[in-house]
Amino acid sequence: MLTKTPLDSWTQFVTFVEDCCSGAEFQNWIAPIKCQPESGDELVLEVPNIFVQEYLLENFGKHLESFIPKRANGTLAITFVVAAPKKAIVPRPTSPLPAAPESHKLALNPAYTFEDFIEGPSNQFVKSAAFGVAMRPGKSYNPLFIHGGVGLGKTHLLHAIGHYAKKNHKRLKCHCITTEAFINDLVDNLRSKSMDKMKRFYRSLDLLLVDDIQFLQSRLNFEEEFCNMFEALINQNKQIVITSDKPPGQLKLSERMIARMEWGLVANVGVPDLETRVAILQHKAEQKGVKLSHKVAFFIAERIFHNVRQLEGALNRLAAYSRMMGIDVTEDVVENTLSELFQKAPHKRVSVDSILKSVAVMFGVRVADLRGNSRAKNIAFPRQVAMYLAKEMINDSLMKLAASFGGKTHSTLLHAWKKISKQIGSDEMLRRQIQMARRNLES
Repeated sequence: MLTKTPLDSWTQFVTFVEDCCSGAEFQNWIAPIKCQPESGDELVLEVPNIFVQEYLLENFGKHLESFIPKRANGTLAITFVVAAPKKAIVPRPTSPLPAAPESHKLALNPAYTFEDFIEGPSNQFVKSAAFGVAMRPGKSYNPLFIHGGVGLGKTHLLHAIGHYAKKNHKRLKCHCITTEAFINDLVDNLRSKSMDKMKRFYRSLDLLLVDDIQFLQSRLNFEEEFCNMFEALINQNKQIVITSDKPPGQLKLSERMIARMEWGLVANVGVPDLETRVAILQHKAEQKGVKLSHKVAFFIAERIFHNVRQLEGALNRLAAYSRMMGIDVTEDVVENTLSELFQKAPHKRVSVDSILKSVAVMFGVRVADLRGNSRAKNIAFPRQVAMYLAKEMINDSLMKLAASFGGKTHSTLLHAWKKISKQIGSDEMLRRQIQMARRNLES
C-alpha cells in the first residue's frame, strides 16, 4: 500500500513533466490542471475543458502510470472533473471584427518574398501556383495545399503570399499562423471562455495561411474546430493556403478533413537540382556580402543536397569563418569548415544500360523500343524519363549520353530532361516513379 497521498503523487508527476516539456507546453496544458485536496484514494483532477484532459492522457499517459496507482481493473485511479464556467465580472465588449490575439498576430519573415525565392525545375510549378493565389486570392486555387520535405521552401512561399497580399491587396484581412499556434489560440480561448470571439475573428479573414498542418494529426477535437472554420471560409470564397510535410492522403486526419484539403490544388516542393542549389548559394552569398565563386558554389552544392536550409546554414558558417579569419572562401576552406555536413553520394557507377533496363521494367516496355524511334506515347514518355535519369545521374557530355539512346541528338535529350523536370513538380506519381528508379539504380 502506498503511503503517499494522491496530491503527493500528482505534485511529483508535475515536477517531472515540467523538466520534460517546453515552458509554453507546460503553461498551456499542465499548469491549468488542479488537483482537488479531498480526493481519498482516487486522484481527482479538475481540468478547464475536455481538450486538456485528452492532451494529458494522450501525451503523458505512460508517465502517469509511474506515479499514479491503478484500480483493480488496471485503469489509472484518476477521476476528471471539468471546471464550472466562471461568471463574467466585466461585460465583454462587442466587436464585429475582433483583432488577432496579441500572441498570434501576423508575423511574416521579411526575407521570405517571391523576389528572394530561387526558382528551379523542382519548384517552378508550386511557385507559379502560389503567385497565382497571391494575385487573385479566392479565385485561383482554393485551397492551395503545398507539401514537401524539411527546408525546401514551403514556409517561404507561404510568407511570400502574405507579403504580396499586404502590399497589393491592402483591404484584405490576412492572417498567417502555425498549426501549433492555432491550437494554443484555441486553448487560450477555451480557457477564457471566449470561443465566440475567436470564431468571429477567423471567419472574418479574407486570406488564411496555415503552416505545418501535420501537427493537427491525432487531435480530433482541434481538427474538428479547424475543419469547421475551413468550411466556413471556403464557402465564403475566402482563400486558404496550407503547408505540410506530406500530401493530404498521407496525413493521419479524418476523411472529411483530407477531402476538404484536396478540394483545390495540391502542389509539391521537390528537392532542388544542382543548378538550382548553386543559384540559391550565390543569391544568399550576395545578400550576406560573401564572395563566393561559381566553382566553390558548385563544390558546396555537389556535397550538400538534401534541402535549402542546410545550404543556408553552411553558408552562414562559411561567412562567419571567413570574416573572423580574414580569408577568402576557397574549396580548401569549405572542406575544412563544412566537411561534417557533407552528404555522401552513392559510389556505384550508373550506366545508360542500367537506366534503360530499370525504366523498361517500370513501364513494361522493351529496352530495344527505348533505343528506337517510335513516337507512340507508351514508348516516347518512358524514353524521356530514361533520358532525364541519364542526365541527372551520369557525368558525361550530352552528346555522348544522347548517342546511347540509338543515336539521338543532344537537343533531343535536353528537351526530354526539361520536360520531365517540369512535370515532376506537378505529377506526384511521376516523382515517386523516378525516386524509385533512382533508389534501385543506386542500391
